[in-house]
Amino acid sequence: MPRKWWNTWYLFGIISWAALTYATPVSANGMTQPNPCNRDGCSTKIPPENKVVEAPMTYVPAVSELVDEIAPTDWEVQAMLSLASRYGVLLGFPDRTFRSDRPVTRYEFAAALHQVLNQVNTLIANEAAGQFSQEDLITLQRLQRDYNLVLQEIRTQLDTLSDRTNELTSTQFSTTTKLNGEVILGFTDGTNANATVVSRQRLNLFTSFSPQDLLLTQLEAGNRGQDSISVAHNREQNLLGTSGLLADGGGLEYTEIDETLSLRRLYYTFRPSADLAVTLGAKMSPSDFIDRNRSANNPAVDFSSSFLINNPLIVQNQIDREGGAGAAVAWNINGSAFTVRSLYIAADGNQPNSTTPTQGGLFSDRYQGSVELEYSSRANLAVRLQYTNAVINNTDIQAAGINAEYAFNRNAAVYGRFGFGSYQGFNTAVNQELDLNPTSWAVGLTVRNLAIPGTIAGIAFGQPFIEDDLGNATQTNVEAFYNLTLSENISVTPAVQLVKHANNDRSSGTIWQGTLRTVFSF
Repeated sequence: MPRKWWNTWYLFGIISWAALTYATPVSANGMTQPNPCNRDGCSTKIPPENKVVEAPMTYVPAVSELVDEIAPTDWEVQAMLSLASRYGVLLGFPDRTFRSDRPVTRYEFAAALHQVLNQVNTLIANEAAGQFSQEDLITLQRLQRDYNLVLQEIRTQLDTLSDRTNELTSTQFSTTTKLNGEVILGFTDGTNANATVVSRQRLNLFTSFSPQDLLLTQLEAGNRGQDSISVAHNREQNLLGTSGLLADGGGLEYTEIDETLSLRRLYYTFRPSADLAVTLGAKMSPSDFIDRNRSANNPAVDFSSSFLINNPLIVQNQIDREGGAGAAVAWNINGSAFTVRSLYIAADGNQPNSTTPTQGGLFSDRYQGSVELEYSSRANLAVRLQYTNAVINNTDIQAAGINAEYAFNRNAAVYGRFGFGSYQGFNTAVNQELDLNPTSWAVGLTVRNLAIPGTIAGIAFGQPFIEDDLGNATQTNVEAFYNLTLSENISVTPAVQLVKHANNDRSSGTIWQGTLRTVFSF
């Protein structure tokens, strides 16, 4: 490995060590809990004409000193039930029942007492104080004094929830639309290339008009950045790179993205029934609907390599990279372990006339149609059988594949993809008659919570396009990564990638590449 590489990874090590040292731990639910200790404005007021004079309280028991549970036979429960019955208070848990045959916690009791006090204050405000007996008011005074701190906590929490609800209502983006974003910055260096920064920015608008539908609008921009692997693929005709003309066997998935803000996804999904989802759209990508995998599917979380997150024969690069107009259907058969998915996407569906009469439009070159049958058991096993038929650049493509994954436990899982197919016809992009029968495979292992809670580590390798009649060698890809979550919105991932014989060309040698991927989500 070149000396420059060791210097680069030494720098990566320092950055990663600093990130680990100064990272702020994230709570299990990722949210800041409201402070229940504010005691202002918590007293219950009674008009002077019916005021009960409270005895001086020289000692109020702390919450921790109160018993955790109160028996249904204790005087407090009996007194409160009697008051509730006399003054028309409907006590109950969320299911509107009050289980007087079991003990209640001090918070349950205080919540019920809070209901009684509110009803009493309401009656007093309506000038109905004459119906109260002195004995009842003394009982209320004692209960309020004994459970004062718990009542304060409940009232404060209610006020906090109300304030947060009002804040969310006033600052929400839309009543029907949620906005989130993602920024990927990759500092990368490798063989025969200078160090670069590759970036991709996305804004997602999720609009829902009912619980059974979702409209996705995604905007995307990049910096046209390249890594050392894409430099090697583009040195000659790019056949197997991230934006390869025949298949995607590239390095970083987020390279070569245009600087101009553009519409990347636009589609609407609705559910005619609980087991059926239908999607229609002007900008759809096959990888959103088929060949998905829990271990290798998201370049912002797991593997950065575009080849290792999709089967390049099943998900055709010329369709998936830019997206197109089409439709997709997913049917979970009678709620069983079997799901059928199908899609049809035309990359040039927005162009009624192209360079030739056989290109452009919804049903001409370039398009992809795919079918996938998934079996997903409760034993952490999933198997997907796949078939794709496509016409791209005047070439007929047919491919079949399998995508399988198995989780040993909550932390460790393995996955594999395998495909074989045929490319027939004169390809107008490479200006060559093709008669190819390629195969493709990849296997990998991912481990969660390795050494540090919340981390994800993985290693995978494979060969994207095995075909003796294309080039004089077979390209091989390898990647290892370690994803560290610094906060709810920031993650840092050192990754190492290796590509041998890029574009199936022996003269390209072996390319080593290191990347420090930082992801900001909001």
